[in-house]
Amino acid sequence: MTKWFSLQYSLDTVAAIVAAAGLAGVLQTFIIGKHFVIPTMLLAVTILFANLARFGYRDNAFAKNLLFWFGVLVTCHAFFALFWAKTPREILGGAFLPVYGGVFVIFALLSWQYARRNRLFQ
Repeated sequence: MTKWFSLQYSLDTVAAIVAAAGLAGVLQTFIIGKHFVIPTMLLAVTILFANLARFGYRDNAFAKNLLFWFGVLVTCHAFFALFWAKTPREILGGAFLPVYGGVFVIFALLSWQYARRNRLFQ
């Protein structure tokens, strides 16, 4: 259980959470929404993140590198959104800067520590 909450496996845990949320989304859109194409696409992304989490927890180097670069992409997305995003700023109002600023800082630190603790660039 401590493996789930360590910095060495932080992005693995994020991938597992994304996979769990994806599974809930698949079930919601298929059962409640009565859609068939949308859940299939959500299922593809869910399977991708579930496998990345599984192989990341097994210390597979390829999965670790992919998860690191996903973390970098989320960090970049949040950084650029701080300056140019219109729709999230309208939706969140005054909470936009704390939410996106927090996502930026958290993912920047998680990605940095993840790469450092897993020795991805050594």
